[in-house]
Amino acid sequence: MFYPGVMKRISELFGDDYYIAFTGISEARLHVKIVPEGGIMDIQFTNPGADYMIRQIMLPLSEGETAFWTEPLYHFYPELDRDYAKSLPFPEKKSYIEHTLRAAYLKLADTIDAKAALYAAYWAECRAQVTDALSEAFQVDCAGIFHDLRCNLSMSPIAPRYLQEKYFDVFYLNSEKGAIGSSIHEIIHFVWFYVWNQVFGDSYEEYERPSLKWILSEMVVESIMRDPRLCSINPYFPREEGGCIYPYFFDLEAGGELALTVLDQMYREQPIEEFMKNSYAYCQKHETEIRRHIQEAEGGNMA
Repeated sequence: MFYPGVMKRISELFGDDYYIAFTGISEARLHVKIVPEGGIMDIQFTNPGADYMIRQIMLPLSEGETAFWTEPLYHFYPELDRDYAKSLPFPEKKSYIEHTLRAAYLKLADTIDAKAALYAAYWAECRAQVTDALSEAFQVDCAGIFHDLRCNLSMSPIAPRYLQEKYFDVFYLNSEKGAIGSSIHEIIHFVWFYVWNQVFGDSYEEYERPSLKWILSEMVVESIMRDPRLCSINPYFPREEGGCIYPYFFDLEAGGELALTVLDQMYREQPIEEFMKNSYAYCQKHETEIRRHIQEAEGGNMA
């Protein structure tokens, strides 16, 4: 199965914590698996393969999103001719982008595998403090609930999360520290909506963009991330480094006040369940202002 010396080199890199999945007749992917040690949140970092990545890349393009969501693809893949792609009917555009990025994936597959191992190793150093910080913030046993998360490395710069399926994407160009910073952002969403669902008893279908519940969940990440155990390991936390939330929230005003300032004060003064109720009531009161600001920032309509 392997050329001489390959198994030895894999063992040197990953020890015993890996497995190999055959994704085609002539293709296999190496996955790093870190087993939690005594009740700690765990993430499996994996290369999901080209088919998955192409599907993820096409999502914002096929849904008619604004340039806010689609332009990053052309920025990170200059081999894609933006003007040519935009001139094509959607089926031809899809074929052009897919063909170009499949060729790119063939060159990047080994790098993505190596990044998965790098991210997993750094997560192993950080996961205990992340578990403790989020368990305290949300007053739940994060270790018992979120011991089986999966992170798919992706060629797409847009990285969604799937709450009920317990997996999310991270852009492969992140450093290990950037990947864990992005992962913490996503994990906060998982825990937030787990607790939220218990408080409100609503549907997970209501937690996706562009619902007001989704908007609030994105706004509160900065306040939760302010815990030193979290912000200290997230290089994106400082606003001057881009921030850990959508930057258009920084200057969002609602009711004549900066919305993030209002929410941050609520978060620091209220138990988490009370904060969820009051912060949502605040967003409902100012929903028109909030949506108008986001629409102007993204350059399109927001239903």
